[in-house]
Amino acid sequence: MRGLLKGLAYTLKNMKQEKITYNYPEEPVPMPERFRGIQKFYPEKCIVCNQCVNVCPTDCISLTGKKHPDPDQKRKIIDTYDINFEICILCDLCTEVCPTEAIVMTNNFELASYSRDDLFKNLEWLDENETNVREEN
Repeated sequence: MRGLLKGLAYTLKNMKQEKITYNYPEEPVPMPERFRGIQKFYPEKCIVCNQCVNVCPTDCISLTGKKHPDPDQKRKIIDTYDINFEICILCDLCTEVCPTEAIVMTNNFELASYSRDDLFKNLEWLDENETNVREEN
C-alpha cells in the first residue's frame, strides 16, 4: 500500500510540471548553440585547396576545380562540389580546416528522404541551403 501511495504522489507531482513536448511541424525545435547540422557552401569563397576532401574521415566530399580562364589569375575556379550525406557523419572537420570559411555548419537537420539517391547533394543545393547559418565567434 505504501508503494502505491508513493507512486501516486510521484505521478501527481509530475502532472503539475510544464510540458516539454513540441508541436514539431508547426513550431521549430530549439537547437543547442553548438548543434552541427547540414553544411552550407559558399562557392565564391572556395579556392579549391582540397583540404576539406583530405580531412574528411568518411570520404563523402568530392571537389574538383579548373584553371581560371584569365591566364594572369593563379587561383582555380570550382567546378563541382558534392557531399554524400548517406555516409557523412557531420563531424565539422571540413568547416574547421577551410581557410576561407567557404563551408559553414547550419542548424538545418532536415534530410529525410525516401531514396538514398536524394542524399547525394551537389554544389547548387549546398549553396541554396540558407537555413540558420551558425555564427562563429
